Amino acid sequence: MKIIISILFICGLSFFVIFMSLLEPQNFLGTEFDVRVINGFTNNSSLPLVIWCSSKENDLGGRALQEKDDFSWRLRTNFWGSSYNHFVCTMKWDEKRRRFDAFKIPRDIQRCGPLRKCSWLVREDGFYFSNDEVNWKKDFSW
Repeated sequence: MKIIISILFICGLSFFVIFMSLLEPQNFLGTEFDVRVINGFTNNSSLPLVIWCSSKENDLGGRALQEKDDFSWRLRTNFWGSSYNHFVCTMKWDEKRRRFDAFKIPRDIQRCGPLRKCSWLVREDGFYFSNDEVNWKKDFSW
């Protein structure tokens, strides 16, 4: 009797996993997101925007961005939403320094839109977010 119950349980669980993976495959296979940080300064030719981004498991390194330069990467979420999907960037420009979450689950799953594009535009007055790089909304100041 215990063996029959165990077999039925395993079959039911297998059916559920297969059904869910067909219904919403991104939950099991992961979803790709493009993250981009753009230097949107208008007059900083002598002072680059210095950026360093990393997650707990993945150090993307640093860059010095001149006007209109960008730093971008692609990531894939997973079923568990682990910390390697949480990217933090530290920005430095002149005397200003700011650390921010460039990509964070669950905030950005819906926020980045159907194109799965998470873009940041850094300007003299603050940090702007967009999921289409046309409509920018100020998220926070320096």
